[in-house]
Amino acid sequence: MDVLRIDDRLTDEERMVRDTVRTFVMERVVPHVPEWFEDGTFPVRELAPELGKLGLLGMHLEGYGCAGMSAVAYGVACRELEAADSGLRSFVSVQGSLSMTAIHRYGSEEQKERWLPRMAAGEALGCFGLTEPDRGSDPGDMLTRARRDGSDWILNGAKMWITNGSVADVAVVWAQTDEGIRGFLVPKDTPGFTTGDIHRKMSLRASVTSELVLEDVRVPADAMLPGAQGLRGPLGCLSEARYGIVWGAIGAGRSCYEAAVAYAKTREQFGRPIGAFQLTQEKLAWMEVALGQAGLTALHIGRLKDEGSVTPQQISFGKLASVRAALDVARQARTVLGANGITLEYPVIRHMNNLESVLTYEGTQEVHLLTLGKAVTGLDAFR
Repeated sequence: MDVLRIDDRLTDEERMVRDTVRTFVMERVVPHVPEWFEDGTFPVRELAPELGKLGLLGMHLEGYGCAGMSAVAYGVACRELEAADSGLRSFVSVQGSLSMTAIHRYGSEEQKERWLPRMAAGEALGCFGLTEPDRGSDPGDMLTRARRDGSDWILNGAKMWITNGSVADVAVVWAQTDEGIRGFLVPKDTPGFTTGDIHRKMSLRASVTSELVLEDVRVPADAMLPGAQGLRGPLGCLSEARYGIVWGAIGAGRSCYEAAVAYAKTREQFGRPIGAFQLTQEKLAWMEVALGQAGLTALHIGRLKDEGSVTPQQISFGKLASVRAALDVARQARTVLGANGITLEYPVIRHMNNLESVLTYEGTQEVHLLTLGKAVTGLDAFR
């Protein structure tokens, strides 16, 4: 159904990644994810070593057991993971693009050697503590504080909406200090560090979402990430995660589109398949156009990233465009399926609910719009 045949532009290696991940999710995730979504569970400890064995955790990073693959290959993997469920892609993104990237890019050699090989193998899990209960889009105003006490640091504060929070072996926690914002590695068993899962979610139910609480958490001096100071550190990691969403959302949209096309060919009304009616074909055609445009954008941004020339504004463009396209496709697909579109027998309502979260995490739609507005006008509307 890819009229533009975008995947023909992939390299052999990128197509190999596509096929490997697609086979994995079809065998290990797709048959079970409706039940996980309904029950609000995600077997992260079971799946993590399998994802590690496939080289998907931190797959764009070099060394320390990481696969060192291209940005486009990573994007294709994210697309296939999110075609199964946004929660699965979120886990891989938080593990690789946020937690592992923070350590890989800003950590000491000892920190890299201690954590990255085990994280790449799925033996150790990480989370990324940036968002706070009332500080989502303005992390520079975070309330979490770290103060020196001799050679140690004492951390106090709370983080909210943290994927993998309660299952992580190490948390990358960002805090205000007298030197500006710094990052710290906080192992899960550190005294004063506690987590609590967020329940009653109607979106990303097949995902672990937690609150982190730090009460006089004492960590040694070597827990600080030496290469990160100021907001540039966490924002650099967020750009990596947003890039994965540029591709991932297309996978969720594609899953809804495929379900709608298959249903339209078999569901009969007034004596013929509903896919034979003009209004249904119009819906399907617009879905094809939306996903084709998003796919071309993702591939272009991926090639720019592999060249080392991509900008945060371009990633904002892609994240905004892909998620909006996927959400529009999901909503249209739901109308094609009618009442069947609201059941977990089909993937549409699950993806649609998940995409409502994807629309606002890693930068809300409004934040990305204003990022593009600043790029266009040169005027900052944030402050």
